[in-house]
Amino acid sequence: MAEIVLDDRGIVTTCPACGQKNRFVYERLGDPVRCGKCKAPLQLPAEPIEMASTADFDRLVSRSSLPVLVDYWAPWCGPCRMVAPELKKVAARRAGRAIVVKVNTDVLSDLGQRFGIRSIPTLAVFADGREVSRVSGARAAEDIEALLDPATLKSEV
Repeated sequence: MAEIVLDDRGIVTTCPACGQKNRFVYERLGDPVRCGKCKAPLQLPAEPIEMASTADFDRLVSRSSLPVLVDYWAPWCGPCRMVAPELKKVAARRAGRAIVVKVNTDVLSDLGQRFGIRSIPTLAVFADGREVSRVSGARAAEDIEALLDPATLKSEV
């Protein structure tokens, strides 16, 4: 995963052209962004973002202007490792229209408890700060995108 940091205001990434750090503000994640230094157009991450803390997760999910697809997983889980490449495909295809994040339930167990995660992998879609759909078990990229479609279409209206 690339160098991506979440702070209290948004997603911070590095410009591939000049190396300047730039922020995508949570409430305007769908808006076009240009580098503050070299003015090159920037894209939201096209790969899953690993959640480092519960606070980062809460800020992103509650304030994101785009749907957020959450993968609850653990490193010891075989089906979780099987779904990881499928999530990368979804993140690449939906870059700029949805955010894909990974929550390691061994590290952030409080999130697993809060959302009643009983089996992994579990995929959940959040839109407008609330969970709108959920499915458990490994899925192909096309099935994951179908889970994401209703929330993505709503955010594009």
